Amino acid sequence: MDKTNGIQGAQVVRRLSEVLRTVSAAMPHGISTSDVARSTSLPRPTVHRLLASLAEEGFLDHDHSAGRWLLGPELYLMGSVAAERYDVTGVAREHVKALAEATGESAFFSVRRGDETVCLLREDGAFPIRSFVLFEGKRFPLGVASAGLAILAFLREDAVERYLSTADLSREFGPAHDSEALRDRIAETRAAGYAVNPELIVTGSWGMGAAVFDRAGQPAWALSLTGIGSRFTEQRRPELGRLLLKHAHALTTQLRSHGAP
Repeated sequence: MDKTNGIQGAQVVRRLSEVLRTVSAAMPHGISTSDVARSTSLPRPTVHRLLASLAEEGFLDHDHSAGRWLLGPELYLMGSVAAERYDVTGVAREHVKALAEATGESAFFSVRRGDETVCLLREDGAFPIRSFVLFEGKRFPLGVASAGLAILAFLREDAVERYLSTADLSREFGPAHDSEALRDRIAETRAAGYAVNPELIVTGSWGMGAAVFDRAGQPAWALSLTGIGSRFTEQRRPELGRLLLKHAHALTTQLRSHGAP
């Protein structure tokens, strides 16, 4: 195979992946062509061609009346097949629900995908004021939000340093996410066993998270809680942390028995 064609082919695959992830993160409401272009930093004509090609193959749908792109039926079918190996939400759901019921806050289950976390489950507690920073399908880079910080903190040290040396989170999420600030929060997370996000993404919205480990002992998922700051007082945080760790440990054991990768 011609080396140039191979490079071009890899670039197309990478761009298609970026477009699909961007549309996925905008579900269930969908996203416009211009917003996809803005998010991926690709030219709008290029993005439109990619979107149209994906729609022709059934990977996307286009709501012409609203001018928005949505995930298509082919992805649903593929996901249903892949779920037999990768879907662990059925096991995790009982823990997410129990955390929401016990705390009154919104509880979540997220999975690590490369250098990101993706929210898979959300369960709202009884407390009427809620945070909507996190929802199903929402992606954050590792180190951003409590789930991503909990996972990053318990990766191998060389993986943490490699990530911090290349990630530029402060540009989008502010100076509290530069590498030195993250190193401090990683150390705090390791000491406590759980991560705390003191309204670093949205003012007034706090989060806490605990890592869930795979059979190799690597942090592959996370359980987390979010709510308004007045609910995450210094006196209450240790109690919430103990609950998160209890369920994270139990879920780790279940997933290993479940045969999760």
